[in-house]
Amino acid sequence: MAKITKIETVKISVVIPCYNEVSTIRELLENVLRNLETNAEVVVVDDCSQDGTCDLLRQEAWGERVKVYYHEINQGKGAALRTGFSKVTGDIVIIQDADLEYNPEEYPILLEPILQGNARVVFGSRFMGGRPHRVVYFWHMVANRLLTLASNMVTNINLTDMETGYKVFTRDVVDRIQIEEHRFGVEPEMTAKVAKMNVPIYEVGISYYGRTNDEGKKIGWKDAFRALYAIFRYGLRNNP
Repeated sequence: MAKITKIETVKISVVIPCYNEVSTIRELLENVLRNLETNAEVVVVDDCSQDGTCDLLRQEAWGERVKVYYHEINQGKGAALRTGFSKVTGDIVIIQDADLEYNPEEYPILLEPILQGNARVVFGSRFMGGRPHRVVYFWHMVANRLLTLASNMVTNINLTDMETGYKVFTRDVVDRIQIEEHRFGVEPEMTAKVAKMNVPIYEVGISYYGRTNDEGKKIGWKDAFRALYAIFRYGLRNNP
């Protein structure tokens, strides 16, 4: 992959899966747009929100850079990403959660390994580097580390944060990822599938403002068990 010295020479697509984020989506989108070049695009996929998010997205004039798609029934993060990946036109694709846990000001950190020609996949790790982190749940951290360990054992790569919401892919990699999981099992699924592509994968340290359950955190223990299932399902089989 050739080295790209200026971000203006590539088109960035940001895919935002969204479900019941009426309290954060406006601020998040404003922040995303502030941190993108004018030729970038934002693809929002609302997964049948029930809290007014759909109405907010329809009412706001976001401009030509923002495209919004709506699911008629709630399907999950994986399904929203599947829709989003099918709509992107950029050279590089960033996954951005619709809450405020991940900071769009760190896009340059995430993009650097790809723009320098060293990587085609970048994971933003919450467990490496010296960036600020909000102190939240101990057992969530333990579950994340155990799932990452299991994923690494199956895929034979050495990530520190497989479950991160910040994943970046070059377009050719996105076009090869056929998402099958509907919910949060999509994280280990994508990890297993890119690990088998034999493409350069990098990790960079990011900040993280984790939410509490009262603030809208959606992932739970059932999702952890599904993630474990997905690790072995996609890690131990050939890519379709």
